[in-house]
Amino acid sequence: MWPRKLLRFPSTPLFSLLTTLAAPKLDHCKSSMAAARVVTANTAAASLIFKPPSSPSPFWISAALSHHRNLGFDYCFNGKGKGRVVSVLSRRRLFSCRALYNPELIQVKEEGNPESLDYRVFFLDNSGKKISPWHDIPLSLGNGAFNFIVEIPKESSAKMEVATDELYTPIKQDTKKGKLRYYPYNINWNYGLLPQTWEDPSFSNDEVDGAFGDNDPVDVVEIGGKQRKIGEILQVKPLAALAMIDEGELDWKIVAIALDDPKASLVNDIDDVEKHFPGTLTAIRDWFRDYKIPDGKPANKFGLGNKPANKDYALKVINETNEAWAKLVKRSIPSGELSLV
Repeated sequence: MWPRKLLRFPSTPLFSLLTTLAAPKLDHCKSSMAAARVVTANTAAASLIFKPPSSPSPFWISAALSHHRNLGFDYCFNGKGKGRVVSVLSRRRLFSCRALYNPELIQVKEEGNPESLDYRVFFLDNSGKKISPWHDIPLSLGNGAFNFIVEIPKESSAKMEVATDELYTPIKQDTKKGKLRYYPYNINWNYGLLPQTWEDPSFSNDEVDGAFGDNDPVDVVEIGGKQRKIGEILQVKPLAALAMIDEGELDWKIVAIALDDPKASLVNDIDDVEKHFPGTLTAIRDWFRDYKIPDGKPANKFGLGNKPANKDYALKVINETNEAWAKLVKRSIPSGELSLV
């Protein structure tokens, strides 16, 4: 077992990396090509190549957050223990304070029977250990791409969602008064969440009628042509954002497209959506506005003038909710009943 060691990198006076195998609460990387996001205030670190201590697998990594205007970097470690900074994420920081798992190595495991109260979809790393799709899967992939986790496949109606109050936050079917919930009609797009985001219920958004966050990860509406599977992890690019207000709570909907969709290269912003998917943004807004009406509830409302915002605004939402998630997992904000494991 390693002793605690403090590594100091040349060119990064405001940053240090603590590696240990002793503390079970610290971040961990368990794949042969594991990645850990760290934060530094010095862009000179982008050319830094370093070698951690001899690294049996698994090894544990905890990133110490630096001061001031931090910039996010991806650090990738190979099986020989060598690492390098591979990308600056953005001028606005994107945080990933926990272990980062390669989504291609993640498996899903179903427990219980579909459409039952005990049905759960768990996520496993390549060693078979349960991980959280909300906390342990990285948000950013660089180059404007993000991981998206499918909760509800298109053309289905079972209201599936990440159980944010359960250990390892598996996907389950939502319930109301002990009964499984269904939409009154099929949803026409793949629907799910952006990992490592959180809509802070203590934050009032002045740009959206002062609405407070809904205490959930940010939702994604993926407009590609293929029906995906529950628990599938897709690489997507954001195109637009809708500011839905559901019973007074802000519930962002990021409109995106999977990078492997045949039309992905054609759409890069909100105007491209109107050109290549005509009527889709209006259809999404109307679907989410009206889906509660058959149950006798009022229509949902939308901020920002009842119109979708462009890609830049969507990226702003993603950055802000990622920062809120970082505060949550660092326990700078009370978590209430939310699971941080």
